Amino acid sequence: MDSNFSIYTTSLTLESLELPPSNIFPAFIFGTLTYCTILFLNMTVLLTIALNQKLYKPMYILLFNLPLNDMVGASAFFPQLVSSILSQNRSITYSACFVQAFLTHMYGAGAFLILSAMAYDRYVAICCPLKYNTLMSPNNLLKIIIIMWILNFTSIGSLLALNYRKEICSTQIVDIFCNNPSLMKLVCGDTKVNNYYGLFVTAFFEGMLLLIVVFTYVQILITVITKRQSDAKSKAIQTCGTHLIVFLCFEFTTLFLFIAHRLESAPQNLRRALGASALIFPPILNPLIYGLKTREIRQNLIFLFHKKFLSCALLFLKPIYCKYYP
Repeated sequence: MDSNFSIYTTSLTLESLELPPSNIFPAFIFGTLTYCTILFLNMTVLLTIALNQKLYKPMYILLFNLPLNDMVGASAFFPQLVSSILSQNRSITYSACFVQAFLTHMYGAGAFLILSAMAYDRYVAICCPLKYNTLMSPNNLLKIIIIMWILNFTSIGSLLALNYRKEICSTQIVDIFCNNPSLMKLVCGDTKVNNYYGLFVTAFFEGMLLLIVVFTYVQILITVITKRQSDAKSKAIQTCGTHLIVFLCFEFTTLFLFIAHRLESAPQNLRRALGASALIFPPILNPLIYGLKTREIRQNLIFLFHKKFLSCALLFLKPIYCKYYP
């Protein structure tokens, strides 16, 4: 590029959504409803776990981190998207773009870390039940959660810090939201270090953690299949199979998105679809599959709903009762 742009005085331009005028308002409504649905589902799981002491167990405390992470990802993507749809303005400041990229990548890496920790918890519970209370003690659980978030923050923070420049050579973001590959394409000069470190981070989160999840679920299935309880066997196969499919779908979506950014010949619509799907579908499916489909969470949610409903009904009916039966 011939020109350099200062990040303090220049706005970036996100890739156009190419919406015809007749589709702008429906797209805005759809995006807003999708975001509200994600917040509602994930807040439901959060409050159900937080308000029931019966769920203060390692499995559910680890699960508590998943809706938090999903809401971070959705909140980094949807507000900017729906506001730009309504205003038909795809410009964004460099600092806002940097924050959006940081939060979306933290969401992606956080999902891998949390799902890996949850898989490890289930592995210990089923394959090493006698060691479970020791390995998943409150202190060890706290260490796992702290390490998980620190590793997420530092790895993604250092990844994006390599792309931070006071001057850039382009103002065009080649995606519908800001991310590391798009920011790297704005950088003037050599980006080999950025590229190599990005490959390392991708290999760690999508390679090593995939092996951990696959290994733990395979070990769980082997352990359960060798037992004679047919009910436990079918339930474990169904649960592990569902969790593994959801994890692999997220894994391959992010992997293909990574490859699509590396290949100049990759169709733009494919890159858009993969990027949007990684930020839309997991935050909707995760609270349903990992949360509301879990029997204890579902039962406690129903109990909590009935309890709150009865409390509200009593508050409403009490003045009427006192009026006619003083």
